[in-house]
Amino acid sequence: MTAGKAVSIILLRGINVGGQGKLPMKALKALLEDLGYESVATYIQSGNVVLQSGKALGRKDTERITEAIEAAHGFRPAVLVVSLHDLLACAAANPFPEAGGKTLHAFFLQDQPGAPDWPRLEKLRREGEAWELHCGDKCSWLYLHTPGGFGTSRLPAGIERALGEPCTARNWNTVQKLLTMAQSLV
Repeated sequence: MTAGKAVSIILLRGINVGGQGKLPMKALKALLEDLGYESVATYIQSGNVVLQSGKALGRKDTERITEAIEAAHGFRPAVLVVSLHDLLACAAANPFPEAGGKTLHAFFLQDQPGAPDWPRLEKLRREGEAWELHCGDKCSWLYLHTPGGFGTSRLPAGIERALGEPCTARNWNTVQKLLTMAQSLV
């Protein structure tokens, strides 16, 4: 832990899925350290990172990370930065506190969606499924509660198109773990 450093959460989209975008977490950690980030820690193989830097990370940092991954590994994953402030807000505002683990997901977006197509999602929604959109300081997120299971729901496949913005999802267990990791750096 380094006093006075900004804590950020990095979410990579579409890595280590179905044999595409292979990026071992050990290699990702080393790459981020080579870029000058400190206290770099990864969580599971889906591209979750908590780190510290001299300043709050922004879009220039996401492009820098994307370019470094492309140079080292030959592909350009989408990289999203979530501030500790926004992750805390996401955890605190959970509209589905009874949901947990793998039935609740947060879809993180870099930008606020302009005009979400809620009717499109409503057509895909099964009984009991619900969502709610929140906008933070640096990113936005949509909570998705699928009591019948995320893998069997039709909503996950339609969310990005309905929102009109690229996004990446994490189940609630992962959100909670990343929050714990990030808070340990403060």
